[in-house]
Amino acid sequence: MATSQEKATLSPTASGNPISSKTSAAAMATVIHPVLDPLSDSPPSATTKTTAATPVMARAQTCHPLDPLMAAEIAVAVSTVRAAGKTPEVRDSMRFIEVVLVEPDKNVVALADAYFFPPFQPSLLPKTKGRPVIPTKLPPRQARLVVYNKRSNETSIWTVELNEVHAATRGGHHRGKVISSKVVPDVQPPMDAEEYAECEAVVKDFPPFREAMRKRGIVDMDLVMVDPWCVGYHSNADAPSRRLAKPLIFCRTESDCPVENGYARPVEGIHVLVDMQNMVVIEFEDRKLVPLPPADPLRNYTAGETRGGVDRSDVKPLQIIQPEGPSFRVNGHFVNWQKWNFRIGFTPREGLVIYSVAYLDGSRGRRPVAHRLSFVEMVVPYGDPNDPHYRKNAFDAGEDGLGKNAHSLKKGCDCLGYIKYFDAHFTNFTGGVETIENCVCLHEEDHGILWKHQDWRTGLAEDGKIEAEVKLTGVLSLGALQPGEVRKYGTMIAPGLYAPVHQHFFVARMDMAVDCKPGEAFNQVVEMNVKVEDPGKDNVHNNAFYPEEELLRTELQAMRDCNPLSARHWIIRNTRTVNRTGQLTGYKLVPGSNCLPLAGSEAKFLRRAAFLKHNLWVTAYSRDEMYPGGEFPNQNPRSGEGLATWVKQNRPIEETDIVLWYVFGVTHIPRLEDWPVMPVERIGFMLMPHGFFNCSPAVDVPPSTGDCELKDAVIATKPIQNSLIPKL
Repeated sequence: MATSQEKATLSPTASGNPISSKTSAAAMATVIHPVLDPLSDSPPSATTKTTAATPVMARAQTCHPLDPLMAAEIAVAVSTVRAAGKTPEVRDSMRFIEVVLVEPDKNVVALADAYFFPPFQPSLLPKTKGRPVIPTKLPPRQARLVVYNKRSNETSIWTVELNEVHAATRGGHHRGKVISSKVVPDVQPPMDAEEYAECEAVVKDFPPFREAMRKRGIVDMDLVMVDPWCVGYHSNADAPSRRLAKPLIFCRTESDCPVENGYARPVEGIHVLVDMQNMVVIEFEDRKLVPLPPADPLRNYTAGETRGGVDRSDVKPLQIIQPEGPSFRVNGHFVNWQKWNFRIGFTPREGLVIYSVAYLDGSRGRRPVAHRLSFVEMVVPYGDPNDPHYRKNAFDAGEDGLGKNAHSLKKGCDCLGYIKYFDAHFTNFTGGVETIENCVCLHEEDHGILWKHQDWRTGLAEDGKIEAEVKLTGVLSLGALQPGEVRKYGTMIAPGLYAPVHQHFFVARMDMAVDCKPGEAFNQVVEMNVKVEDPGKDNVHNNAFYPEEELLRTELQAMRDCNPLSARHWIIRNTRTVNRTGQLTGYKLVPGSNCLPLAGSEAKFLRRAAFLKHNLWVTAYSRDEMYPGGEFPNQNPRSGEGLATWVKQNRPIEETDIVLWYVFGVTHIPRLEDWPVMPVERIGFMLMPHGFFNCSPAVDVPPSTGDCELKDAVIATKPIQNSLIPKL
């Protein structure tokens, strides 16, 4: 996510089954007390206790309620859950899929931002009669764990309260407390990299597989690459009663070349089904002997080996220097840039998360724009009906994890100038804590003009624009062809090698708060379409057209698609705040290029991805509604779970706390130039002010049905002053 001309480098909500509002309210009642002493302008000092040989984390409010879990917190959460296992067998069979922060109620975040952490804005809180009620401390942080029991094949969800966190192993002193735990029936959690590696070893050691490879002239198993793919859900055979994977097979040509692109030689005709719980091959069939594609001289993309082995040498160095440092300031995970501020978060599933986006607007104070912005799913369906390609419909967030697949930017970073890095911590499969150093980078870039106008009388010119985009690149997932075979469902890119057509879809979840203080629910969405005026007395020159707005009143009405023929866009509007012209303030979602699934209505993958059927969805905020395909899309047998089911409640959204779900994608018909690695293709959208700036002092107005534009973006809140913006 990023500010208006800021881009998000997607790696991949904090998952949410957080504590109920009643529990939260009760907790707040016990920790909020009136005090008479004024608060200082600095955050409270971190008081650190020590016990013999045991490092202890400082008290809870040294971490903002939205800060990602620290490594010590993850370790204690894992230790607490493991210690709660009833028997040694249960404890030893626990596998840890995800450990994330339980994001607190929005009122807790408001208290933290008012009195404990930047931006230190008590004005964020609703006014109360009498003296102010100032909290002495915040509620303890909590962790939410998704645990897979390898022995019983059960998935459970645990909530652990983190009081004082001691980085100690099980059996040592720690202060985690299990708040709740429950088994979730009939689901399979995401796969893990450790499972992938074990699955590859099991398949390569399976005698019938080795014989099938020998028939294809391969005896060196070090050349073979086994990529486990989740099976999805196509029939009852894929039911979540078993944890299954159907691997794709590839083969390199040189065992002494570890950087060789092995995906240039797909091995087709072999059917393998692996029981991932017990790590055994349960189905195997050598169905068809398809010759391995010959070694393509253009297959590699490492330096010195691309396009005949000649790298460009005529590109001169381009240096970005900032002798006075950056214009942004960072305090922990809180970022200030010009009049904008926001918080940076990270989860194993989504990757980058942006919280509390707001603009400091003079006498109007801090004006919120959005509470939480992230990418919650990415789906890639393939258009080839042949085996195994028809099964390729990966849910990259829900079946795997966008954040867990992020890489350290120490290995190569496209950020320029002054760079601020953020690390990310998460658990591995066995409960250890892993850290991706330099996982997220923040920097400023000149992203071109923001706006421009030249006055012919004076000759003066000025400039600017707002943009958000996603960049797609990577290695194609290929298929092998029989000699003389041609398939219409893809592009032949080398002898015996073809790339199937496919689509990429991204889902941005935007918990909006345009001009809404905590506790306020004054947002609505309107759709704008341009209409051509009918010929007649109002259009005697036949040139007239005008914008027409429609208020989206309910969730079912708000299932909408893009329409470039009518310049369709959406506006998120505050129903109680007006600008100097008397119009309601808002933010506009402007689509970029987009598409819908090119599949029949009965396509199997749409059972799990019904949210792809529309470009825009609007729902009333509910803290448990985080993922458009439900929390566990892996092998999910339930049709339409998630967003498509939630909107059947048809909740009113005329004036409420709203969440926008913007689905945008691209149809990829491969070219020869996409091999061996695809050059960057850009898609995106804009989220831009619509009557938000140049506002009069806040004025209460009755609910209105005026127009409102909203669009899903990777954050788009760019200052209008200039085009030098921070980039994430």
